Amino acid sequence: MAEIEPYENALDAIPGAHPYPRTSRYHDAEIGAHRLPDGTEVRYTKRRLLPPLEETGDATQTHTVRTGERPDLLGQRYFGDPGQWWQIADANPVLDPRELTDEPGREVDVPLAGHFPQGPQGVRRG
Repeated sequence: MAEIEPYENALDAIPGAHPYPRTSRYHDAEIGAHRLPDGTEVRYTKRRLLPPLEETGDATQTHTVRTGERPDLLGQRYFGDPGQWWQIADANPVLDPRELTDEPGREVDVPLAGHFPQGPQGVRRG
């Protein structure tokens, strides 16, 4: 089996050179490279670890789910972008984002603007 090597590139040191936009949940994710037996390099995004829930506790507000709401609608409501639903998923202990809104009356934590979860390198996003 081919060895997995860390991906290093001169562009990594340049802010904004990451393959994912700054608003993506993968923006701060580490990029790896896997070399196939024929020598072809395949880049991949390494697993993204969430910050401990305690760290986001004082930087959230509570939203009570209503019938018909979906994670993308909450992203639009609180961040002005339906693609930001992942920030709400990160602030709550769910495995599937649909769990956030499956049950009307459920209270979910919504990160306050400017309080983005801490990235894997200890750098705050936002």
